[in-house]
Amino acid sequence: MRNDYGVTRAPSQLLFGVGQRRALGRVASALGRSVLLCTDKRIAELPLLAEIIADLKAFDLNVAVFDATEPELPLHGIEQCVEAYADFKPDVVIGLGGGSCLDLAKLVSLLLSHPGRLSDYYGEYKVPGPIRPVIAVPTTSGTGSEVTPVAVLADPDRAMKVGISSPYLIPHTAICDPELTLSCPPGLTAISGADALAHAIEAFAAVARKAEPDLAMTRVFVGKNGLSDHYALQAIKLIFEHLEQAVAQGDDLNARSAVMLASTYAGLAFGSAGTAAAHAIQYPVGARTHTAHGLGVGVLLPHTMDFNLCDAAADYAEIARAIGAASSTDADEHAAKAAIEAVRSLFGSIGIPSNLRAIGVEEADLSAMADLAMNAARLVENNPAALNPTAIRSILDRAL
Repeated sequence: MRNDYGVTRAPSQLLFGVGQRRALGRVASALGRSVLLCTDKRIAELPLLAEIIADLKAFDLNVAVFDATEPELPLHGIEQCVEAYADFKPDVVIGLGGGSCLDLAKLVSLLLSHPGRLSDYYGEYKVPGPIRPVIAVPTTSGTGSEVTPVAVLADPDRAMKVGISSPYLIPHTAICDPELTLSCPPGLTAISGADALAHAIEAFAAVARKAEPDLAMTRVFVGKNGLSDHYALQAIKLIFEHLEQAVAQGDDLNARSAVMLASTYAGLAFGSAGTAAAHAIQYPVGARTHTAHGLGVGVLLPHTMDFNLCDAAADYAEIARAIGAASSTDADEHAAKAAIEAVRSLFGSIGIPSNLRAIGVEEADLSAMADLAMNAARLVENNPAALNPTAIRSILDRAL
């Protein structure tokens, strides 16, 4: 049955295409006169940064650069940036890089606009009002942070990463230029793509809630809906068609463009529908193993799909038919199993391990991980099959 309820949360403008990074100066100049650019050491050493700074200055913008963004975004790095540039008082904050750089820009803008402790905003709908405009310029294809209302960080007082979810965190403008991903190494391309596929599949198979008028006003993640389904299915098809090529042949601009578009579509999908079990369980897995988010999610996704099979068979079957893994005459259960096997096959072809032991998880870790995963309540509640510590432990046993 058609789902007529839909929610899309997106930037005021999204510029996509080869060379679109050269619009950055003009876009920023329409929003203010002073710009704080947040990036990392790798980007800072590339000619790209000098090119972008020159473009900003060509529009008479006053530019400051913070290039110390760390992977997994520790709290102290966010606070360091805010303290260093509070007196600079930027009108605009630009995030240039992978997901951590984009999330840093969001959270720095949040604290510059609403001073206080970042922990005051952990959870959903805690941000009190608009933040300074953020321009997100991704250089990887995976997180979708350039279009989402979510930022994730590592707080040393918390056992695992925490999220802040608010429509106010959606960047004002996203500039997605596939040329910026050409230097992304194969391993990072693979795990970023796995993350994007997980975003899309979990959004497409998320729990469907009753479409009350206040649903989108009380939940950032509303669950499966008609608009998110459109973005999710397009993302899934693009990833199955092009991710393997993007990993194997990194200079293939057509493949890079398709995967970047898929990542953006997946961000638009889960920005309203949300993610589920694979993401919830990755939080304690990542905290224990200190492995990349996309890697853990990639390992977990097929196992969580196995667990969800009975409750999400129709959705997984639709995915299978969309990617050519099943036909319209196949029964849903058969087609759904084909979708799961297609995910396993794709991930195997790009080097994603098939089990958690390969990334350092041990059996003794599993009970604590199951309990900790329940703390990601908005993701646990979004899973199509009911989750509790026993259920999560069963997924972890299967994934080990």
